[in-house]
Amino acid sequence: MLSSASNRVLTFTLQFSSSLKFSPKTHIDYRPRSLHSSIMSSASRSSPREALLDDRGCGGPITLEEWQRWGCISPVPAMVNAVIQDLKLLENNIDAHMVFGGNGGKLQGDFKIQEDKKHRAKYETLADSDKKFQFYSARQIACRLLGSRGYLCQKCWLPMEDCMCSKVKPSSLWHGIKFWVYMHPKDFLRQNNTGKLLWQVFGVQAATLCLYGISEDEEIMWNAFKDAGKAKVWCLYPNHNNAPKTVQDAFSHQTSADMECAYSLTNKDRPLNFVLIDGTWSNSAATFRRVKEQAKLAWGEEDIPCISLATGASAMHKLRPQPSWDRTCTAAAAISVLAELQLLPECSTHGLDKQAEAVEDALIVLLEVLTTRRLRMGRSITRKVRHSRDIC
Repeated sequence: MLSSASNRVLTFTLQFSSSLKFSPKTHIDYRPRSLHSSIMSSASRSSPREALLDDRGCGGPITLEEWQRWGCISPVPAMVNAVIQDLKLLENNIDAHMVFGGNGGKLQGDFKIQEDKKHRAKYETLADSDKKFQFYSARQIACRLLGSRGYLCQKCWLPMEDCMCSKVKPSSLWHGIKFWVYMHPKDFLRQNNTGKLLWQVFGVQAATLCLYGISEDEEIMWNAFKDAGKAKVWCLYPNHNNAPKTVQDAFSHQTSADMECAYSLTNKDRPLNFVLIDGTWSNSAATFRRVKEQAKLAWGEEDIPCISLATGASAMHKLRPQPSWDRTCTAAAAISVLAELQLLPECSTHGLDKQAEAVEDALIVLLEVLTTRRLRMGRSITRKVRHSRDIC
């Protein structure tokens, strides 16, 4: 029974501890590249690509089958298909092809200039702020979908030649937990995104994607939260406005029977819902505000207390350093939740440590694939460290 959390939505802040570190499971050789290999790598860089058009109508609307292959469970968002239709009309009117390139399938060239003018004009006509917000998200997602067709694998979001799907080992998540990956649209189909690993490992029903600003997705997520009740919704985000609690503070006082009852029997077998805010740190702030706004609509208050996680630097820090050591990637946050719950006697029989290890293994696979790709393309495999504090 979750008596201490019966009337609250809780948030995790991330704090590093020497007690929980991710084990080094991989070794990557850094070999100097010859002039020939540098030339070949340069030639292998991704070139601008046109939106696919063939007999199957690949340049047309998004079908339900295609939408759900990307990891979504919702119906096809109506506004996303409306944006795609507008793009096709513009393409016909100006007699220019849509050209995409770079990370995220961004529009390029003359078409981008014309489309930018058109979408800004339409944005200004939307009087309702919520409509503007939804249009912004739909446009981001529509462009990414069109720019990624035939280029990215629909399961792992990596270029076809770098697909990692065969290397990821699926695992079953304990039925008392459900993850929601609440993703900013600018992270959708991003190759180095780590939130996607959760449904690759656990499946889309145990780890569900919800896209920020897509009403079809948000409706599904919040209906599940309302059905489960506020005591079973936890949001993982460093909310510095409230004093944090640890996982042990929240659960250690409960007996194993209480925990099993809380997880499995109340509210018609509804699991605990863990929301992972997924996106760059600058974009995640807006996503978190959206969570608080929706919480206030659902339960009358947006005050979201915190639970701190003792977490070490994830494998992805090698390629993608975080702004500070108390912040980590989405997959690493999920690993930490599972690892800390496993340390509690009440949860020690659910195999959460093995489930955390499955996500960590997938994270290492992603790191290896991205590193190999960067080396092949002649790109740096390190990023400038943006924090100044040492781990100690």
